[in-house]
Formats: sequence, C-alpha cells, structure tokens
Amino acid sequence: MLIEFSVTNFKSIKSRQTFSMTKAKGDELEESNSFQHPGLNRIGLLRSAAIYGANAAGKSSFVEAMRTMAHIAADSASGFQRGDELPVEPFKLDPETKNMATEFEVVFISSGIRYQYGFAATKERVIEEWLIAFPKGNPQHWYGRFWDEKANEYQWKMGKFLLGKKRLWQESTRSNALFLSTAVQLNSQQLQPVYDWFNDTLRTTTVSGWGPGFTATLCSDPENKAKVLNLLKAAGIDIQDISLKQKLFDEKDLSEDIPEEIKEKIIKNMKGKKILNELYMMHKDSTGNLVKFNFDEESDGTQKLFSFAGPWLDTLKNGYVLFVDELHDNLHPRLVRFLVELFHSSETNPNNAQLVFTTHETTILNQAVFRRDQIWFCEKRNDKATSVYSLTDFSPRKGRENLELSYLAGRYGAVPYMRKLKIA
Repeated sequence: MLIEFSVTNFKSIKSRQTFSMTKAKGDELEESNSFQHPGLNRIGLLRSAAIYGANAAGKSSFVEAMRTMAHIAADSASGFQRGDELPVEPFKLDPETKNMATEFEVVFISSGIRYQYGFAATKERVIEEWLIAFPKGNPQHWYGRFWDEKANEYQWKMGKFLLGKKRLWQESTRSNALFLSTAVQLNSQQLQPVYDWFNDTLRTTTVSGWGPGFTATLCSDPENKAKVLNLLKAAGIDIQDISLKQKLFDEKDLSEDIPEEIKEKIIKNMKGKKILNELYMMHKDSTGNLVKFNFDEESDGTQKLFSFAGPWLDTLKNGYVLFVDELHDNLHPRLVRFLVELFHSSETNPNNAQLVFTTHETTILNQAVFRRDQIWFCEKRNDKATSVYSLTDFSPRKGRENLELSYLAGRYGAVPYMRKLKIA
C-alpha cells in the first residue's frame, strides 16, 4: 500500500515534490473511496487518485519517476554491471541541478509493516540510501549510507534492528547498486518485504499502456477467461469468446520503443515462457453463429480495454499499487469512470488495491467519483519546473462547486494557456 511518494531533481521535476495517498478530513465517499489500515493509528488511505495537467506539464515525468525508483530498487544488484550508468535524468534547465543527484523517497506498507525508504543517485553512483521501519509504531533506523567525497568512500550506519550478515552485504554493494537489492540478493529475509513491494506490488505503465499479451495469457485459464469476458461485457463490449494461440517468448519480438531497463526486465522474467502468437475475438452474427475477428480488427478502444483487463483484474485480486499514464487515451469517459470505480468498491477491490493515474478526462470530476483529496494537479512554474499539488490546497466547497468548470476555467492552474497564432 502506498502512503506517500517524493521525488527531487528528475526530468521536469526540480525541487522536491510530494504526492500523498493519505485521506484528508471529511466523510465524503469515505466508505467506498478510502480504507483504514490497522497499523496506521487511524490514518486512512485512498483507493485512487487522479492527476490532471496540461500537455508537457510533467505528469508522465512523475509516473516515470516512480517507475525508475522501482527499477533501480529491484534490479540494481542483479541487472546492472559495474560501471553501468544509473537511469536517472536530472532537471537540465538549471546549471546547478543538472550536476546534482536525483532523490526518491517512498512511504509504504508491505507485509503489515510501514517503511520509509529512499535514495539519492547520480548516473555514476548512489550518493545516499536510507531505510526506516515502523514495525511497532515507533521508528527504527535499520541502515543508512552516504558517499563521503573527501574520504572517497561510503560512510555506513547500521542499526541494531537490522539482523543478518550486514558486513558481507555492505562489502558486496557496488557504487551503482543499492544496499537493499544487494542484501536481498544475498538472502536477507528481513529486507525481502521492502524489495518485494518494488518488484511485485508496485505496477506502472508507460503512455502506450500494455499490449494484449498479459490479458491473453490469463485467458489460457478458463476461469480467468470468464473473468475477462465478464469485465468486457460489464463495460459494454459484446465479445462472446476469446481464442488464442501461444509460442515461446523471443526477445526479437519486443518493440524497439520499449525503454532498455524495462526490456531487460521483460527478457529476464519471460525467458522460457510462452507468449501470445494469435488472438481472436468471437462475435455473434445475425443468425447467432460465432464469427472470428482478428484482435487488430477491433476498435482502438476495445483493444485498449482488453489490454487493461488482465492487469486490472490482477491488481484488484492481489491488492497491488497501479500507476497508469494517460488512462483516458482511446477510452470513452464512461469507460474511464467504470475502470476507476472498480477500485472504489469493496466487492471488486476486497484487498484495497490502489490506482494512481494521469488523465485529461474532466467529466468524471463532477460525477461523484472522487473525494476532493483524490484530485491532484501538475503544472509548470515560471522556472519551467513541474509542481505537483492537491485540490485540497484550494479548499473547494463540498458539493457546491463545479470542479470541472473551475478546473477548465483555470482556477486551480494546471491548464494550457494558448496565445493567438499569427500567420504571416
């Protein structure tokens, strides 16, 4: 479960920006849109959050920051080699920040324990790393490290609460790897839940979303296929059946557009596994007979919804944290609402999965879909850096303010400002 995420000096983000999934005051949609975790001393968490903003405001940079942190946390020990650059991109429009470290910090719950974990890194090395745990409410400093420039070495502070072969893990940690992923690689059971949150619980997409492969793989099991078909029919997509053929995974089939770090992870996870080869949707004709349609013959919206179905169902079933960039793309506003509200029902979301998504779809702002603390904005400031902030900063009147019209009118910022085009 995600509580809070902060990032500093990454792409369009310059100063520290903090995003929170903690519930603010107010009982609006409390039972459906928020939940109470027993280990948080009555602090509620939100089941979803929407991030609005103009094009090029930094929404995708924010999602990519979360994805980059997870990639380094999960893969820096095993997926990187000595001398490999870390995939951080500092803010380039300031002479000072472009040579400074990028910093990530996240507060989350894994296996019932709250953690506060973060690190700062340049392309060349990890500059600082820290982990604080709250197994009994009070903070326990498990470890910390920072690069001492003068001494040309790392300084370490190992807490008494972290158990195991700390000296071995410390000595095995490369400058371009995290202690977290190194220690887990060397069998630290105590740090495993922290690592697992990044590697398993946290799920992110790029702007292009997912292809149909994951959903199609689920459909190889009759029970899962029935769930996918039920979701499609509930969304108004009248598909009677799904037919597919699979083949062994070949890395040559991967698109060149996939980021290298994601491609490496896919290759590692999929080696020796079967993937989708042919996919058909079955529709009824006017006489009631089934007619086979190639997946590519379906509309863009149907293709995207099918591609979303598997990850959506998997996330809801397992209580994952899902970050989606541009959820509105190729989807009708009512479908966007349908997908979001699956997270707002205890029936469809029994394990308190969380959804964070960027969007331009504004009609859902005035349809009793969100609490005010679930709405966030991204905006470029005068220094061309991204600012991330909540609707609650503006104290909108509950039930009396048209949020969509107020947003589009520019009351909350985060909208494009166009100038009159002059054609010579």
